[in-house]
Amino acid sequence: MIRKAALQIGAPALLVFIAWNAYFAVTQLKPVEKSAALTLESSAIQAELSASLKDVTDMEAGQRGYLLTGNAAYLQPYADAKGRIDMDFAKLRAGLSTRTPRERSLESQLESLAASKQAEMERSISLRQQGYRRRSFNLVDTDEGKGYMDEVRRIAASLSSSESGNFTRLDRERTGALKRAFSATIISNSVLLALAICVFVLIRHHGRRLGEEAAQSRHELAVRNLQLERLTAALSGQARSNMVAINMNSRLLLENYGGFLPRQGRAYAEKMKEAAAEMEQLRQDLVGSPLSNGNGRAA
Repeated sequence: MIRKAALQIGAPALLVFIAWNAYFAVTQLKPVEKSAALTLESSAIQAELSASLKDVTDMEAGQRGYLLTGNAAYLQPYADAKGRIDMDFAKLRAGLSTRTPRERSLESQLESLAASKQAEMERSISLRQQGYRRRSFNLVDTDEGKGYMDEVRRIAASLSSSESGNFTRLDRERTGALKRAFSATIISNSVLLALAICVFVLIRHHGRRLGEEAAQSRHELAVRNLQLERLTAALSGQARSNMVAINMNSRLLLENYGGFLPRQGRAYAEKMKEAAAEMEQLRQDLVGSPLSNGNGRAA
């Protein structure tokens, strides 16, 4: 009885725990997903910073090549980078929008320095295009552009260092969250497995118990059938002989000596005859024998 109650409780509990285990696994994976998303965001910021710095560097390389040779083909890297730089800085600015005020301030300074460097390059290129080769070189010799580039590289290195620190921290958090989720999942699945084994053992034991009870019931039924067969045999054998004898003796008594019996004795004999007929009819109904005929004998 106790095992049956445990089985009735354990099976629903197993289903509930399966549902809870699925919910728990999803809950544990959410921090991992969040950390992974932040790690990817940090990697994207690093890529956008590198792209912005590359734009400024390409523009400077195109400027210097054109100033030295006067060949307009050298301005192609400058023109390509000039077409990309606004978009790259916009992406960098959007990526750093959730960072600290210091990083956002450094990004703003970087854009300003890049704009100043671009203005300086525009002036030198314009002078070279107008044929003022020496004046364009003199502008470069002032080291104004070099100062801008040095500051651009310094600020870009500072931003890259900060973002590398963020990436390392986020990656460490992601790894820790993944380990915690893995450990929690192993523990919950182990509990689920243990509960499933317990329910399986209970089901198997309950099935074996039901089989034993069924076998015992069949055995008891067979014993009762045997007893009933013996009772039926007894009723159909000895009891029938006794009933026939009583019926016949009472009939003969009435037929041969009915006139000599007192009235009360004759009444007793009649009752014995009727009782014997009723008992024979009851026996025949019990064992399924044919009904007796009119004179009280079996047909």
